[in-house]
Amino acid sequence: MELQSDMEIKEACGVFGIFNPNGEDAASSIYYGLCSLQHRGQESCGIAVCDTKGPKGNMNTHKGMGLVSEVFKDDILEKLHGNLGIGHVRYSTTGAATLSNAQPLVLNYIKGTLALAHNGNLVNTQDLRCELEQTGAIFHTTTDSEVIAYCIARERVRTHNVEEAILHTAKKIRGAYGLVIASPRKLIGVRDPLGLKPLCLGKRDSSYIIASESCALSAIGAEFIRDIRPGEILTITADGITSNCQLCQETHAHCIFEYIYFARLDSTLDGVNIYDARIRAGAALAAAYPADADLVTGVPDSGIPAAKGYSEASGIPFALAFYKNSYVGRTFIKPTQKERESSVRLKLNVLEPVVRDKRIILVDDSIVRGTTIANLIRMLKKAGAKSVHVRVSSPPFLYPCYFGTDIPSNKQLIASSHTANEICAMIGADSLGYMNPRDLQSMVGKLPLCKACFDSHYPMDITGHTADNKQ
Repeated sequence: MELQSDMEIKEACGVFGIFNPNGEDAASSIYYGLCSLQHRGQESCGIAVCDTKGPKGNMNTHKGMGLVSEVFKDDILEKLHGNLGIGHVRYSTTGAATLSNAQPLVLNYIKGTLALAHNGNLVNTQDLRCELEQTGAIFHTTTDSEVIAYCIARERVRTHNVEEAILHTAKKIRGAYGLVIASPRKLIGVRDPLGLKPLCLGKRDSSYIIASESCALSAIGAEFIRDIRPGEILTITADGITSNCQLCQETHAHCIFEYIYFARLDSTLDGVNIYDARIRAGAALAAAYPADADLVTGVPDSGIPAAKGYSEASGIPFALAFYKNSYVGRTFIKPTQKERESSVRLKLNVLEPVVRDKRIILVDDSIVRGTTIANLIRMLKKAGAKSVHVRVSSPPFLYPCYFGTDIPSNKQLIASSHTANEICAMIGADSLGYMNPRDLQSMVGKLPLCKACFDSHYPMDITGHTADNKQ
């Protein structure tokens, strides 16, 4: 599903924050951290920094549409002075893909300045937004992230400190969130009580870092300390770290799609190594849906580890069947079906000597509408493959997600209106096997999961919230 030519699943957002008490500028570290989180969002990005020893309210911000390397050139980074800062890469799940919705959001209010970056999605945004508008709030974006920022600003007026304001806000908001927040003297990380979205803490020398994934810590030479606990509010200042766990609870529901697709292979989330999880997914597929075949291959890049796991468990050799062109650019936004199919051929080309006269098992991480996998099957058979048996390392998508995974409404999900046999015929496969929902737990051990997009068992009340709200 790495190919997004038929507008399939999109990434979540990524957040990164760092506090350098020694006074070193934070912008370059944030830049490298965001580059390592680029897989989580490619629409827009931004960095906000401040000098903790300078005057309060000196937040310096730059945002833009596009990739981190496109938005932040050397001349831009050189102007972003400050030893505390946060950054964000965005894929829109609420709010349009416009510069006004790019993050971090920076508020100047009666108590000072606040910058916020958010990964996730709230389910009570409309109620909170209406409440704020009734008391005079004027919104400049269409994101739920601005609702969170405004709630914190409102609470801060009547609290002793920003942490107390964040706690009061966290009691109001419902949904999935990993937040990094910068006030003039503090870096704060906040994770939703269910742990739907990931957030971790790292350290490099005397500096502390908060990031969506551990791969961002590795990118700047930082040591992974621990995952931020679900419901925890973690505050970093010149005096060290403090933790508030008032909202921590025993019930958790970690998003399964972090382990199937979102997170980078070299990350570890909540004690689960992503590469190992995907290898186990492939092994479970091999046990549930064996096939007589000559080789196993995966759809680059996200299907490769599960294909390797399938190969190891089945004893069928693994091989790369596609060459991926990494220099095409972002070609997935195509207005017509013909152009979408062309973009698949631009990004991937079949290695004909590998597949000719072979019975192939093709592993992918999901099927949403089925367009991309159908194109790939046609390409393999045109290159001489005798048969193509598709194996999918996730169950059929049957229900929309409301927590920041851009899974479309039911009418756009092929599995909601077609059986596996019908889908198999539609995509031109010789056989089709989906991950059994019971096997999902084998990927992550005892970690409690949210699997609502597969079984409709949402971990919280989503009454009044529809997938149509997601843009």
